[in-house]
Amino acid sequence: MEHADWLTGGNRRVLAVERIHAAAADLIRERGIDGVGVDEVAARAGCSRATLYRYVGGKRALVDAVMSRAAGAVAAHVEQSLESFENSERIVEAILASVTAIRAEPTLARWFTGSRSRSTDEYLARAPELGRVAISLTRIAPDEEAAGWIVRVVLSLLTWPLGDSAAERRAVERFVEPVFRIRDSL
Repeated sequence: MEHADWLTGGNRRVLAVERIHAAAADLIRERGIDGVGVDEVAARAGCSRATLYRYVGGKRALVDAVMSRAAGAVAAHVEQSLESFENSERIVEAILASVTAIRAEPTLARWFTGSRSRSTDEYLARAPELGRVAISLTRIAPDEEAAGWIVRVVLSLLTWPLGDSAAERRAVERFVEPVFRIRDSL
């Protein structure tokens, strides 16, 4: 059982994790995923590398935590805008609302500006929490393959945006919605 730490006024583990995650998020916003290492995060958080590894793990765990938090905030915002939509129409709206919300969220937006490595792109495309968010927002049955495809559509629009939001809507309605309309009718 963990007790409140008299030095910090709270649970030392919880406070350390929060501080480390906040430092990682700040650095990722500033430099991108590839420009951040655990040593910089530890220095920004005011802890040792050993403390960072003990409380949160390595770089992959930091990126997972930062992405999960940012994706959760975006998903909560998007979920509210989807109340009145169902089936394939909900999928279209979820994709478009997600793109808009991600562009507005500083940590996630940073990942899609400037140069990224292939490993960052592959990480984003395979991130399990993004698939879970896609399933939740679109209300597709737990279909990891469909969720992965939806994530790739969102990533494509973020990476290679079309001229404006109207063009993006037309593309999603033309090329995505029919696939899920057919799927819904089966």
